[in-house]
Amino acid sequence: MIDTRTAPYAALLLRLALGIMFLAHGLMKVLVFTPAGTAGYFESIGLPGWLGYVTIAAELGGGALILLGVAARQVALLLVPLLLGAAIFGHGGNGWVFSNQGGGWEYPVFLAVAALVQALLGDGALALKPLGRSER
Repeated sequence: MIDTRTAPYAALLLRLALGIMFLAHGLMKVLVFTPAGTAGYFESIGLPGWLGYVTIAAELGGGALILLGVAARQVALLLVPLLLGAAIFGHGGNGWVFSNQGGGWEYPVFLAVAALVQALLGDGALALKPLGRSER
């Protein structure tokens, strides 16, 4: 049975963790790897370089929206393919455990599941929702 008194706060904690994680990964691609370096990495694994720029924008924009609680359930759902793509293309050949050389696929798959849970739970407490929208 779901405790309706605490469920909104559980969704809030998950939303904050996911939002911060997406922002941190987007900022890492901008500040550490650089956008051009990220695009080069995407090309090195057989993906188009422009997809690196799209990924950066999705992580930064999506992370901010999730963190603030603006359509967090929809944004989280839209970011699941990005996470699964990271698991398959970026980490798939590195084994399961993320501590493996190059990072295994366990972390991005876990985050994909967490994003799905966010989509199912909803925005949670303290969310900035678009006007005229209500949580279902």
